[in-house]
Amino acid sequence: MDLSRRTFGALLAATGPAAAALGAQQNPAPPAPGNFRRPLAPETPAFEGTLEFTRKTVAVRAEPFPMGQVRLLPNSMYHDAQEWNRGYMERLTADRLLYTFRANAGLPVGSAKPLGGWEQPENGQRSSELRGHFPGHFLSASAQLAANGDRVAKAKGDYLVAEMAKCQQKLGGKYLSAFPTTWWDRLDKGERVWAPFYTIHKILAGMFDMYSLAGNRQALEVLQGMAAWADEWTAPKTAEHMQQILTIEFGGMAETLYRLAAATNDDRWARAGDRFQKRSFLNPLAARRDELRGLHVNTHIPQVMAAARRYDLSGDMRFHDVADYFFQEVTTARTYVTGGTSNAESWLAPPRRLATELKLSTNTAECCCAYNMLKLARHLYSWSPNPSYFDYYEHLLLNHRIGTIRPKTGYTQYYLSLTPGVWKTFGTEDQTFWCCTGSGVEEYSKLNDSIYWRDAGGLYVNLFIPSELDWTEKGFKLRQETKYPASQSTTLTVTAARAGELAIRLRIPGWLESAPSVKLNGKVLDASAAPGSYLVLKRTWKAGDRIEMELPMHLHVQAMPDDPAMQAFLYGPLVLAGDLGGEGLTEAHIIGPNLRVGAPNTEQFGSPLGPANTTPPVPGIVIPTFRASGADPSSWIKPADEPLTFRTTGQKKDVTLVPLNSLFDRRYSVYWQVG
Repeated sequence: MDLSRRTFGALLAATGPAAAALGAQQNPAPPAPGNFRRPLAPETPAFEGTLEFTRKTVAVRAEPFPMGQVRLLPNSMYHDAQEWNRGYMERLTADRLLYTFRANAGLPVGSAKPLGGWEQPENGQRSSELRGHFPGHFLSASAQLAANGDRVAKAKGDYLVAEMAKCQQKLGGKYLSAFPTTWWDRLDKGERVWAPFYTIHKILAGMFDMYSLAGNRQALEVLQGMAAWADEWTAPKTAEHMQQILTIEFGGMAETLYRLAAATNDDRWARAGDRFQKRSFLNPLAARRDELRGLHVNTHIPQVMAAARRYDLSGDMRFHDVADYFFQEVTTARTYVTGGTSNAESWLAPPRRLATELKLSTNTAECCCAYNMLKLARHLYSWSPNPSYFDYYEHLLLNHRIGTIRPKTGYTQYYLSLTPGVWKTFGTEDQTFWCCTGSGVEEYSKLNDSIYWRDAGGLYVNLFIPSELDWTEKGFKLRQETKYPASQSTTLTVTAARAGELAIRLRIPGWLESAPSVKLNGKVLDASAAPGSYLVLKRTWKAGDRIEMELPMHLHVQAMPDDPAMQAFLYGPLVLAGDLGGEGLTEAHIIGPNLRVGAPNTEQFGSPLGPANTTPPVPGIVIPTFRASGADPSSWIKPADEPLTFRTTGQKKDVTLVPLNSLFDRRYSVYWQVG
């Protein structure tokens, strides 16, 4: 007789002592409390063997408006950044960008001067094995500007595509690169080579963007030729060999191949993309385990973005879980107060050990990582339009990205260092071309891409940026006017509307202390919404309708999770930095500093790496420490005369605090020891 504990107990209750004696003979005493074990299913990795692709497209729940329907208004930091970037792009001539492609294909390079840094061609003892990556970024940025109506950028992008197509034809009709095919032999054999698929991906992505955003059909032809080459190169490899190849950085190869599969309805490209899924990275994430320590950050964020694209195409929940867990873990356990992640390009410590990690290097928060985390946040929001994604997005955009482009020049940063006493360092006009130079020209050419989103019921206002929305399909236009975050309010005015109800959903930031005041046509609404949610206004709108929302800011503290005495201060969404002065800083400290160059075939591959922002050059500089007079920082940090400016009081050395994104050419500190 086979009885469970439950049925055995019922039997005893029903039949009395005799049955109990029989039961005791046939069923030994149950194990002591705490020792009972049921058989467990074996733990098997989520990703084993060869992936089998089956298309089952997942519908998004929200989507951003096309960039051509959203225009930044002038006189804002966003519009300024856009124009500084546009100016920098215009100064880089197309023939210089094409130099290494033409040289590699054996075509005349003309009188053009080659670019330096990571785009350095073969030149005696110096060359870069990442050459060709920046023109790929440039294509994407040009496509984004073209989508915003920039005809000059579109014409340059079209010229680049046409000339790269000539290089592709000279190389056989499929392969396109700025470096020779012998590098692939090195990759195949496991010999040292610096990330060739990473570079190929940037070109693939640039061609896809020129096709999808700028309407260039030739770019699709070039892209499909390159994708065919990648498919044919990887197809003969065993699964084990491909996994070894994937130990070398390969960028977003899978993501772009999945995008191509979706755009062309050709599953060949999705199957090729599946070969770029790295099991050793995916399996722990699928099991919701943080095994990120020691990994190179920007190698792996694009792999998560590829997982998200794979879920879109197939509905395979394993890929959904990878992207979802990764984002939640990085943003809650591996992110500094600015929203940035990484130190010396890696995750160097266990989760939530950020104070420990900060001490290991001055090179915190690589800009490429911030760029890619913003893209990932957008993608996950399309699955589930939760305002918390845009609380994070706004925070990272305001405190990292918008403050890492140098005013007027358009030069961008590699790291946003958070080491006390550092200063911001930038690339050069034409002798750096770091990965972050490339993601920089992309970032600042699409600052209008996430302000407004839509679904079948209406629109979402997710960012408070001066802008105009033209929802052409519905005949609905909206103008947002604000000085936020310099001001604590935003105003939205309907400038055109057709008959019929439409919902406007206003993001209520999670950093607010209480529900904001909202007026509609001058009248305070009786209802509002809690911080971290949406206020939904659904009605039949008419031209002239006006929404005013107040966003009262307050000082607050964010302490390191592993060192409560190491604290940063924020005002509303803004991270504040202490101005420690610019004494001793020269242009050489700020523009292209410490460009490290190694010998050929060494770890540096003869190419300048990112700037090494080391200890301040003035001897004896001391970072002040603070003593708080209470839990509320406003009890000892007081507003100064200038907007968004504060000053500590009652300290041995008082310090002026300003938004980090506004501070240039000065030493600063974001984290402080507070007793």
